[in-house]
Amino acid sequence: MLVLAKRFQAIVVGLSLIFGASIALLPGQAIAKSESRVQVSSSSARSAVKPKAQAKGREAKPSQKRKVVKRKYTSPKASAKAPKRKVAARRGSSGIDDGRLKLDAKGMPILKSSAAFVVDADTHEVLVNKNDSDVLPIASLTKLMTALVINDAQLPMDEIIQIQNDDVDRLKGSSSRLAVGTRLTRAEALQLALMSSENRAAHALGRTWPLGMGDFVHQMNLKAKLLGMTDSQFVEPTGLSSSNRSSARDLATLVHVASDRPMIRELSVADGYSVRSGRRQVDFRNTNYLVRQSNWDITLQKTGYISEAGRCLVMDANVLGRRLIMVFLDSSGKLTRYADAQRVKDWLAQRSESRSGPGSVQVSHQTGRVWRPNGSAPGNPLLLKSLAPSI
Repeated sequence: MLVLAKRFQAIVVGLSLIFGASIALLPGQAIAKSESRVQVSSSSARSAVKPKAQAKGREAKPSQKRKVVKRKYTSPKASAKAPKRKVAARRGSSGIDDGRLKLDAKGMPILKSSAAFVVDADTHEVLVNKNDSDVLPIASLTKLMTALVINDAQLPMDEIIQIQNDDVDRLKGSSSRLAVGTRLTRAEALQLALMSSENRAAHALGRTWPLGMGDFVHQMNLKAKLLGMTDSQFVEPTGLSSSNRSSARDLATLVHVASDRPMIRELSVADGYSVRSGRRQVDFRNTNYLVRQSNWDITLQKTGYISEAGRCLVMDANVLGRRLIMVFLDSSGKLTRYADAQRVKDWLAQRSESRSGPGSVQVSHQTGRVWRPNGSAPGNPLLLKSLAPSI
């Protein structure tokens, strides 16, 4: 029997090896064996999961640390530039990036135009002058003299003028939105010349002068001589030629006289105008940024630009209850001339606040002089009434 039992046990072991089954000789052996496998599997799973969890923990810790310490990096060079950007972003009451008002040792505003002249039109007190006698190209400020000659000649302003090939700019090659063949009245041509600095319109005004272009230029120079503008010279009516030259002081005289002509005042400060050119309607706008600013009261203005002259501006404006004539020549940036005008306005406001009572702004300490238009005493009849027609 013992031999048979041993043989039976051997058979069972062999069968378990062949079929992979757990056939226990005694109750509980197979269960213990399976439980041991489960324990091994569970421990293996835990050992496999634990490193992942630990690894995940190691990754999360640095990411959380980076989130805490994360900040925008600013280089030393960028930090040095930051204050400059802040200054450039400062906007004056005119809406122009005019920077901060700076004064020189004499308490005068530091202007960026090469030449400047500011005078009280009523008292003739010189408030600001900078290189006011320098003779410089004046670009389209020329058109103010063109307008003065046309106005004082008392020509019919409703007469039709047609733009021709002769009016096309062949000196600078500048463009124009007035197509050849455009028909407009003399008044419309004058408005476009003053308001939008339209070169073809200005040239057409000179070309259609009754005695021709040559005589028109002669009348321009004659008018300058009569007004005592000894630094001024004109060779054509548009300002495209750099040979049209004058000084800031002379131009103040021109503005003073032109401001006495209601038509020139009105046309120069108009915000916009529309004309028919060919098959389309063309809208023109004033080239002076300040006429659209509510805090500026401008009664006459003219802008100008060619490369030789830089950017120029003349104005007759009411500032702090005073009528001021402002002239700025040879400004380098597009907004510098307007910024200079704002600097002068801000400077006058500061001076007014530092004194009590009206009329606190006095003659400039820089000049100590009184402006004499036409080299004569204030009230010269030549400045108070229109000249006799030139033709």
